Amino acid sequence: MPELMIALLKEIRHNPLLWLLAFVPVVFIAGKARPEAHTLLFLLSVLAIVPLAALLSHATESVAAKTGDAVGGLLNATLGNLTELVIALAALRAGQTMLVKASIAGAIVTNTLFMLGASFLLGGIKHHTQEYNRVSARLQAGLLFLSTIALLVPSAIAEADSTTGAAFTNKLSVGLAVLLIAAYGLGMLFSLKTHREFFGSVTHGEEGEEPWPIGLALTTLAVVTVLVALVSEIDNGFCGPFRGSRSPP
Repeated sequence: MPELMIALLKEIRHNPLLWLLAFVPVVFIAGKARPEAHTLLFLLSVLAIVPLAALLSHATESVAAKTGDAVGGLLNATLGNLTELVIALAALRAGQTMLVKASIAGAIVTNTLFMLGASFLLGGIKHHTQEYNRVSARLQAGLLFLSTIALLVPSAIAEADSTTGAAFTNKLSVGLAVLLIAAYGLGMLFSLKTHREFFGSVTHGEEGEEPWPIGLALTTLAVVTVLVALVSEIDNGFCGPFRGSRSPP
């Protein structure tokens, strides 16, 4: 354990972004001292989550370097969106359904357009030819298309038939959500168990950062996951100024 702490402190010392970890205890103190200062808590929470997200990303990449691309990709996709998931749950508890919808739409656009385009651009600057896994791309594109249709169907039905009640739309949305979770689980089974040989890279490119030891990476994942959940919940959040008007489901 002391060796793991030394390695983590060394990483923090050499990465200025991680110096923002000082805001983690600050946001907890502010949450206890001034729970009504929603704007201040929101800004402090953002400053605290930024370095936690960086640690989460590095830890998942380090685990991926030890366990393989399939498991690493799963961890990166799941834990990389942990912040949005916790914020969405907190917003749902506050009744801010429109805020959750906007957050989901923003996450989809950011990951499928901005991040993909930035990856292509930066990779093309460094490498003349970029390679990708066709099977993985087809699977992910199919799941993305399925999720897009599932998101559009309730709104399309509500717009096409004005007599459709909110109760029916809610039941349809819940049913589609269950189907999407099932599809996600089957996709993991396909990529991690039954056809895992199709999802590994032939060669690994140059690593920008040296991966952490597996013990440090797993410990960091566990601790940072808890901290992200606590920091995201500290204000319940950020939706405090909007509590006067609850959005209809």
